[in-house]
Amino acid sequence: MTRNRTLFAAAALGLSATLVAACGGDDATTAGGGASEAAGGSSGEDVTLTWWHNGNNDPALGYWQGIADEYEAQNPNVSIEISALQNEDLRTRLTAALQSNDPPDLFQQWGGGEMQQQVESGLLMDLTDEIPDAIEPVGGSAAGWTVDDRVYGLPFSLGVVGVWYNQALFEEAGISETPETLEEFLSVTAQLKDAGITPVAVGAADKWPAAHWWYYAAVRECDQDTLEEAGQTFDFSDPCFVRAGEVVQEIVEAEPFNEGYLGTSAQQGATSSAGLLATGEVAMELMGHWNPSVMEGLTEDGTGLGEDLGWFPFPTTDGEGDPTAALGGGDGFSCSAQAPPECADFLAFVMSPENQEGFGGTGIGIPTVAGTQEAVADENLAVLADYRDEAPYVQLYLDTAYGPNVGGALNDAVALLFAGEATPEDVVEAVEAAAATQ
Repeated sequence: MTRNRTLFAAAALGLSATLVAACGGDDATTAGGGASEAAGGSSGEDVTLTWWHNGNNDPALGYWQGIADEYEAQNPNVSIEISALQNEDLRTRLTAALQSNDPPDLFQQWGGGEMQQQVESGLLMDLTDEIPDAIEPVGGSAAGWTVDDRVYGLPFSLGVVGVWYNQALFEEAGISETPETLEEFLSVTAQLKDAGITPVAVGAADKWPAAHWWYYAAVRECDQDTLEEAGQTFDFSDPCFVRAGEVVQEIVEAEPFNEGYLGTSAQQGATSSAGLLATGEVAMELMGHWNPSVMEGLTEDGTGLGEDLGWFPFPTTDGEGDPTAALGGGDGFSCSAQAPPECADFLAFVMSPENQEGFGGTGIGIPTVAGTQEAVADENLAVLADYRDEAPYVQLYLDTAYGPNVGGALNDAVALLFAGEATPEDVVEAVEAAAATQ
């Protein structure tokens, strides 16, 4: 795939405002057959690395274990202890661990304002001079993991959010085309309801899945400059932010969601929002690029929806935002400031072109190292990769971009909007109140 002009609005103080050339340059710069060339190799002393990630289901679980096994075989003095945790459990445990004197050596990192706070607290290893040969082929994709031109994490996957849907249920309801506008989306949900099919699943109990609807509505209602400025100044006085809430309110009032959605989790078991889509109980879910692999782990046959799974972008509105802009972000890894040098060495190994190509073939996500995107085997993920590359910019998830304080307040307020206990104006007021305490 040709790398385009994709931009990531990092929207956090001290971070680059945009990510340019989202997946690096035109040619992959080799990081060597393993990390020993990229980062200077292991010290030779016996070392145990602890690694926390959220790939708690196959294929991610098995893939990451295989990477660790291969590295251990090449570096017999290194042992890697993996904790594969469900995403919400990982975030909770990671927050506590980073505040303790015993953090994991390598751990999942989402970048943005959340990572910047970790950097300012001295919690992360500066990778800039440790593994330059591994950083270079990631190119502009590393911008969201960079603070003041220093790299503190590397994204192994970079994707966008959109609507995953069950093609068989659309056909059953007589829907032949996916909706492009908000009006068409609401019409499709009505048509599904008329056919006795629950239109949309949302794991509102986890808050961020519901908040994704507000984030994307803000991308549609606000122009890029307004979103970037808000991320730097935390000034949300532009009317577009209230309009974003009004878009969400209109969707909620159409009652498209699964019964009990306020108490539904996003990814935990067959009754989660991902599980409801995977088992054919609902027709759609707004979710990130990881959803197919999550759904595979929630069905008995391990295939999720299989060939019935499709994807389309978030509907456009009449707002000021670019109708082709996208919402998204990535998954990466950081090393703790307390980690031994072997942590950086292992991260370089994870990010080698060979291993990024292997990652692309799993269907877990979209690799970031230049020249490896062609390895993406999943047809839907290939569609996402093309959409990402053609977008004029990709806005980083707003809770990540704004940091845990403001981002958390935003997620809480949107959850109340979904519950009918807050207005669009209340959401903006809650975010501004949180920003005032920083």
